[in-house]
Amino acid sequence: MKKVELLNLKGEKVKDINLNEEIFGITPNNAVLHDAIILTMASLRQGTHKTKNRSEVSGGGRKPWRQKGTGRARQGSINAPQWRHGGIVFGPTPRSYAFKLNRKVKQLGLKSVLSYKVQEEKFIAVETVKFEEAKTKNFLSFLANIKAEGKAIVVCSPEELTAEAVLSARNIPGVFLTPVNNASVYEILCYDKMVVTEGA
Repeated sequence: MKKVELLNLKGEKVKDINLNEEIFGITPNNAVLHDAIILTMASLRQGTHKTKNRSEVSGGGRKPWRQKGTGRARQGSINAPQWRHGGIVFGPTPRSYAFKLNRKVKQLGLKSVLSYKVQEEKFIAVETVKFEEAKTKNFLSFLANIKAEGKAIVVCSPEELTAEAVLSARNIPGVFLTPVNNASVYEILCYDKMVVTEGA
């Protein structure tokens, strides 16, 4: 069993807690991590690009010139792709870039990133992130006490996501407070340190 120190808000050790080897002690799968990151980034794309095809551009109601006898190539419409201001062939249309990952693959990705954080000693366990009042300096001193300054993701249980905690953390650059059920592989990898509450 892997053990980590459980710290309080002052950075003092409270006790040692055991981490599940099947979640925090596996050999990380880089291919699955890559797929999980691509999935998140693809899902964030708006996909609102659009071009007009020959049926959507304006004009082109009549044949530009008669079929035969002019010496020019035959043309049926000024909306044709070879004409200036004509329609676009095979242009982009609005679509979703999201794709599906199997449930077990998603779980393996999360296990892999958690194992990475533990192996690199960038995983910090704390008792709670509950604060009596909404003050940014309180959250900053908490991060300094547990040596998690800089870019850090703080994962807590939904019950601990109080208004005081959210308001205290939201103005700190490089700090992201999220409930445990919303934490993604991409977000965890974006931050250097990972702070997790005992409840989470």
